[in-house]
Amino acid sequence: MEIEHTRPSNALAMPSLSISKPQDSPAQSLSDVVEHRQRRERELASLYATARALTALGEVDTVLTSIVRHAHELIGTDVTYLSVFDDPYSELTLRAVEGSLSPEFRTAHVPGNTGVGGRVVETQSAFWVSNYLTDRSLTHDPGFDAVLQAEGIVALLGVPLRDGTRVFGILYAADRVERPFDIDEVALLSAFADHAAVALQNARLYEESTRALADLRDAYATIERSAAVHEALTRVVLTGGGAREVAQLLVTSLGGRVAIYDRDDHLLVTTDNVRGKADAPSDGLSGAQSDSRRTGRCVTVHDVDADPEPQFHSLVAILAGDTYLGAVVLTHLHSPSAVEQRTLERASQILGLMTLKQNAVVEAEERVRGELLTEVITSPRPIPAELATRAASRHVQVENFTALVVAEGFSRRSVDLTRRLHTFSAEWSGLAGEYFGTSTMLIVADDLDGAAVAIQRRLRATLHEPILVCATPVTGANDALTRPFTIASRCLKILRATGIDDRGTTSAHLGLYATLFDPDRAEDLAILLADNLGALLDYDTRRGTDLVGTLAVYFDNSANLTRTAKALHVHMNTLIKRLDRVGAVIGERWQQPDSALSLQVAVKLHTLTGVLGPSPVR
Repeated sequence: MEIEHTRPSNALAMPSLSISKPQDSPAQSLSDVVEHRQRRERELASLYATARALTALGEVDTVLTSIVRHAHELIGTDVTYLSVFDDPYSELTLRAVEGSLSPEFRTAHVPGNTGVGGRVVETQSAFWVSNYLTDRSLTHDPGFDAVLQAEGIVALLGVPLRDGTRVFGILYAADRVERPFDIDEVALLSAFADHAAVALQNARLYEESTRALADLRDAYATIERSAAVHEALTRVVLTGGGAREVAQLLVTSLGGRVAIYDRDDHLLVTTDNVRGKADAPSDGLSGAQSDSRRTGRCVTVHDVDADPEPQFHSLVAILAGDTYLGAVVLTHLHSPSAVEQRTLERASQILGLMTLKQNAVVEAEERVRGELLTEVITSPRPIPAELATRAASRHVQVENFTALVVAEGFSRRSVDLTRRLHTFSAEWSGLAGEYFGTSTMLIVADDLDGAAVAIQRRLRATLHEPILVCATPVTGANDALTRPFTIASRCLKILRATGIDDRGTTSAHLGLYATLFDPDRAEDLAILLADNLGALLDYDTRRGTDLVGTLAVYFDNSANLTRTAKALHVHMNTLIKRLDRVGAVIGERWQQPDSALSLQVAVKLHTLTGVLGPSPVR
């Protein structure tokens, strides 16, 4: 009689076991038949028990331990154990064992290409040796041989755990005496190995599905959190919030410390004391700033020198097209995740929108005040009532102005200076704007010198470059303000022409040049130049020479002939001939102290006249 177990669709593999009725013989007793049947029944019961354990989806190590225990009991070997590969065919790691005596055996690792395991992997079928340590046909690992010798293992059988055609583990049965393994033992151990393979595959699939579900949950939670942050950022914009509210929201959502900078990399908002490389994007984080400006994405820098422990600075440039509006920097003890970086990028976009909105409001106000300033400067006195009323609506009392101030930077556009003047014009009850391309402000000040110096220092501190400021008083209730503007703007040109590019002063300190910058003294200037330089200017015009220019260089070099010749790139004899010609034109006494002083002043004023150009006021 033969009983065959077949494999149903998607069911666990069951071995084909047969129970054959033994032939009657005088040597075989009934007790042998009963014992044979009982052993087969135990085998089937154990296989079904392991199959039921697989369907429970319990801990994989628990299932494997159960499989090894049943195999150990039924086969009856001294030691039964199961090992799996950590990586494909690299090293076998023990996962379950029964019958072991030494702790070293329970933690043993063996290379996958050695011993019985290597032969099983190579042939993808069962393999056994009656005496492992003396078998020279196998590749031995000295470390594992020592472990087997300490355990006393001699005979060893291994059967593969397969996933299709891939062997990913081996189930072993071992005895401490030399002996062969019969076909029934190999078949039974193979059946248990198939169950172990299913258990490991189920566990892998279960772990993958659990991990995927956890990833989905995390992703959903991240999306929800990200959406909540985005809604909160949008709410900040709609409720009229500013950079401080955005910074606080980022800290609440991401932790760490947030600093927000403007287009000039000046700190606008910080949620804590900013230290290390985050002091200014253009300084310690210049590389990250450049990369973020180019890509528009978050760039992270690891600051290993930060005190008291290394930090990560994540910077995102605030952009509007190609225009740089500032930067937001998140400082944290860990590197931000991809979602945190996207959150920071979204915050920079919100800050960009807020900056554009604020700029539009500021520019509109600046435009109105600039137009108002132009009207105040050009309007005849007394100021028309309608203009005074419009000025008063912006808290400006035009009748109270006592001085006019102009400012000029080394490389800054006048619009940048004008914007800064707007920010603190209220401190001087002033009105700022741009007039004929020049940053101009009307102020109320008792101490004009002090006001000029204070305004210059404020501008220099915020713009971080040399700044020229000149103030001139507004005198006479019936005088238009075009004349003070001309005086102040010409003073700036005189200062720069004389090598001064970083000072706050008043026109009173440039009295020597009053005939130059005061349009009311243009006739005095013309008389001075005609009296002292008229003959030389006429000679240069008729002869195509430049005797006046030669005198300018001569006086600039303190009447030193050697330095003058070098500056003019001419021979000494040529210079002497030119100076003799000057004496022939205006008289030999021109080098006498009295004559030389007036001539030198006239030459200097004539040179500066070319620098000043015509009056900008029409």
